[in-house]
Amino acid sequence: MPFDDLLEENRKFADSFSLKGFDGIAKAGVAVVTCMDSRIDPLGMLGLKPGDAKIFRNPGGRVTEAALEALVLAVHLLNVDRVVVIPHTKCAMASSTEDELHEKINEITGSDSTWQRFHVVDDQRKALRNDVMKVRSHPLIGDKAEVGGFIYDVETGLLAPV
Repeated sequence: MPFDDLLEENRKFADSFSLKGFDGIAKAGVAVVTCMDSRIDPLGMLGLKPGDAKIFRNPGGRVTEAALEALVLAVHLLNVDRVVVIPHTKCAMASSTEDELHEKINEITGSDSTWQRFHVVDDQRKALRNDVMKVRSHPLIGDKAEVGGFIYDVETGLLAPV
């Protein structure tokens, strides 16, 4: 079965599960918006553990409408008073054009993918500054949370402030 390995690992996880009764708030008051890239460990890279932060992931680590929705809820209902936006080096969303990604997907699927927007980033630092400003200037977040932008280096594990 395609999920047997995952279910087996879940049983092992449940044997030592320690978050029973946890209220779901962010114990460290942190929300992280980052990329879905599997090289990123959002909690580990910030020295956090499960229960400390709210994590929102998407291609490119962008502050989208869905990310803003999550951040508003996190700030007002889940103890978040610090937001970090963290895209990363060597990201496909920042190293490919929209056309290049469509060509790859079209070749793999044999279908036209141009109806699906992938939201590539021409200038990652500029996009990050804009995303940080989106959060800072949001009328339901504003001065309720400190907001920082960082680029995660997938080769060194270090964060660089932007």
